[in-house]
Amino acid sequence: MTQSPSNSHQSLYTYVECPECIACGLCELRAKNIFKYTEDGLAYVFSDKNTGTLPIKSQDIEAFKSAYRSCPTGAIKRSNQPFDKDTLV
Repeated sequence: MTQSPSNSHQSLYTYVECPECIACGLCELRAKNIFKYTEDGLAYVFSDKNTGTLPIKSQDIEAFKSAYRSCPTGAIKRSNQPFDKDTLV
């Protein structure tokens, strides 16, 4: 029996904890299909209005991982399950 690569299609979810964001610009630079900025310059995930409830598109996963690793404050949060939008900061 052959197995497919583990977790090759596992969903990832993300949001930005805006109070932790320092508006450095790295996330949009690395993952422009995921992150945009508010009028105050703070990052947010535009596809789901920063709720962490929609999975990242498979074609954007590598760019997301680069942005996630590059965030100097850890404001970008990630999970294998949707976030509870009622408890987000």
